[in-house]
Amino acid sequence: MFRGIKILLYRACMELALDPLSLVLTPSHPLFTATKTGILEVVYEMLIEQPHFLDLLDEEEKNILHVAIKYRRKDIFHLIKSNRIISNRMSYGIDKDGYTLLHQVADNEHYSLGSKHGPALQLHEELKWFTRVEKLIPSYYAKLRDLKHKMTAEELFNDMHKKQLLAAQQWAKETAQSCSAVAVLVATFVFAAAYTVPGGSNDKGVPIFLHENFFLFFTIMDVIALASSLTSVVMFLSILTSSFDYEDFRYSIPRKLTFGFTLLFFSVMATMLAFAATILLIVHSGKQLTAGLISIAAFFPVSVFAMMQFRFYAAFMHSTKGIRKAMRRSLPWFGAPLLFRKRKQRRDLFQKKQVSESDYYSGF
Repeated sequence: MFRGIKILLYRACMELALDPLSLVLTPSHPLFTATKTGILEVVYEMLIEQPHFLDLLDEEEKNILHVAIKYRRKDIFHLIKSNRIISNRMSYGIDKDGYTLLHQVADNEHYSLGSKHGPALQLHEELKWFTRVEKLIPSYYAKLRDLKHKMTAEELFNDMHKKQLLAAQQWAKETAQSCSAVAVLVATFVFAAAYTVPGGSNDKGVPIFLHENFFLFFTIMDVIALASSLTSVVMFLSILTSSFDYEDFRYSIPRKLTFGFTLLFFSVMATMLAFAATILLIVHSGKQLTAGLISIAAFFPVSVFAMMQFRFYAAFMHSTKGIRKAMRRSLPWFGAPLLFRKRKQRRDLFQKKQVSESDYYSGF
């Protein structure tokens, strides 16, 4: 079926190539429609068959790279960026409103498919997108003002993301306050548990279960839970004391939230493990069924918490992708298990040979 679609696409490309007006303003060209809707396969095949489609402009004098950035089509953006010569040539494009590629990022009118995990992550994605495109354009283009608003790209970005910034500030404050309250509660419990020795003490003040393996395990888990919860409190409090400007949402706040959530999860898990060790010490039963039921009861809240917050946590982990890459570059041992992982190969424009129509029919 996909091969049949490629045949139709090939014929459409050939017909469009015969049109002498295809290299001028073409508002309804299928290439722009596919780019707006993010159909990577169609864009890739059209550019492979007809490379001159890269010179097409729409009714607003935008090239395909303008459109991909405007509609936040990252796959198509990376497809064009994979060929340095083409991306460098297209990065000089300016539309009829004086918009550079960076102005397309600043205009968030068509931003509707971002992260669904909160305004802070949405703003973080926009800031990352701005930084990614800024590296592509000539350096002096960042100072150019558009004809419509008379602003640079950065000024336009700050102006058009004011509401998103306010929403992100409120969301980050509420999230940090809620999580810090939970972390303080966990720290209170584990701190009290450290002075309430399971099984009590003898006349000399020595714990009765001092030489039991579960007692040592309880002590270690209690210390880990206390250290993790208090550190997470510090992370969340540092968020509440930040300035909440654009730069904070670019790097600082997402990383602090990620580390805070990680430590909070470890503290909850360590607390439940300490609880299980305490119960096993008190029950003193050698039955495997009893130990199994206690282990299930201990891990059940942690499992529910992990399942409910996994997508949210994964989104925050994605936001720290940059710092993890930097750590792998600076510390060769960091991420060593990933050395043998197969790297995803990106498509490169014009790496594939030109295909004739007869090649499409082969195999039918």
